[in-house]
Amino acid sequence: MQVHVSRRARLAAAMRERGGGVAIVFTAPEKPRNRDSHYPYRWDSHFYWLTGFPEPEAAVVIIADADREESILFCREKNEEREIWDGWRHGPEHARERFGFDRAFAFGELDAELPKLLADRAAVWHAMGTDPGLDRRLRGWLDAVRAQSRAGVTAPSQAFDVLHALDEMRLVKDAHELDVMRRAARISANAHVRAMRATRPGRREYEIEAELLHEFRANGSQFPAYGSIVAGGRNACVLHYAENDALLADGDLLLIDAGCELDGYASDITRTFPVNGRFSDPQRELYDIVLASQHAAIEATKAGARFTDPHDAAVRVLAQGMIDCGLIEGTLDGAIESGAYRRFYMHRTGHWLGMDVHDCGDYREPGQPPGEHGRPWRVLRPGMVLTVEPGIYVRAADDVPKAFHDIGIRIEDDAAVTAAGCEILTCDVPKAPDAIESLMRG
Repeated sequence: MQVHVSRRARLAAAMRERGGGVAIVFTAPEKPRNRDSHYPYRWDSHFYWLTGFPEPEAAVVIIADADREESILFCREKNEEREIWDGWRHGPEHARERFGFDRAFAFGELDAELPKLLADRAAVWHAMGTDPGLDRRLRGWLDAVRAQSRAGVTAPSQAFDVLHALDEMRLVKDAHELDVMRRAARISANAHVRAMRATRPGRREYEIEAELLHEFRANGSQFPAYGSIVAGGRNACVLHYAENDALLADGDLLLIDAGCELDGYASDITRTFPVNGRFSDPQRELYDIVLASQHAAIEATKAGARFTDPHDAAVRVLAQGMIDCGLIEGTLDGAIESGAYRRFYMHRTGHWLGMDVHDCGDYREPGQPPGEHGRPWRVLRPGMVLTVEPGIYVRAADDVPKAFHDIGIRIEDDAAVTAAGCEILTCDVPKAPDAIESLMRG
């Protein structure tokens, strides 16, 4: 509870720096799948980061003025009949005590209470433009306050994007968050090891996916962090491959991009390995290039570096490797300047990781004036977590050496920035080719 109480206090302090006001953050709605069934529920990440409250139909209101700080939860009422069908509900009074709120109301009281809470406040903080329905409700609450103007009541005169403030707070992880992410990474690493051991020619991609999902759930993970990619052979050249139903062929590589979510925090791992347990010479040639590029990117992931430094380091190794093996021609500087390498490596080398697999936070320095190429890229700080995931994807074509046709390789790890460099959270799953082959033989 204290973790979430302290986060609400941080948001209140940030609000006071800009004159105070009222912040309103809703959780995610339930989504129907068909007539009488819903998709598995997952709360909104910003809301959960502030509250730890897991139920739908909820909102948190934070009041921050010079002389007042208060956090208020709106949630579902107790309902014995619905609890028989859908499960236990906290109810406002129990939720107030359990999650450390000053007050709590039934969710149905929002329209009656919000105009009171907004009255005579300097500003309103909300998720601007993310949901037309919520924007309309806010306008209704503000109109109800303005209707009291003859009684001397004033409505907020300023509006701020509460998500921008929360993005900045969530970008740097605290010790509690890093501990959860380490545990999520260990579960995911064990799942990848299990998948390697289970892989052999003749199995289906979805059979290997099932091995991953079993390991996730058996070790306490609540969900996959995203749709698992289990891509054999040419399917690995489709970056967001989703079918996961093809037969695994002798002589092909299998690319697995999968990670679990644990207590709200994601992990994200990619490994590529031979279906039959042994790399062919062309596969290993390309694999060694990608692995070397990842080592270079990890070396560049450290406090004080720019977000783009790992990508730039990886690109130099990848482009030189592509030249050396005949995928592209010319000089290294020429290949980078022209972007020739992008035919076989078309994505960035990493992204923020946290409660969301592509986590929140600006990739450029906020508040900085734009230069010739826009605002400066973000400076990495201890506590930031990002992925490091270079790759090579070679689709069959007449101008491409045939030995490399339909080879797709990506190697991805999760890196927490430290004062001395970075901590690789996902180091428990092998990526050196000899170690992979040894594991699969065993």
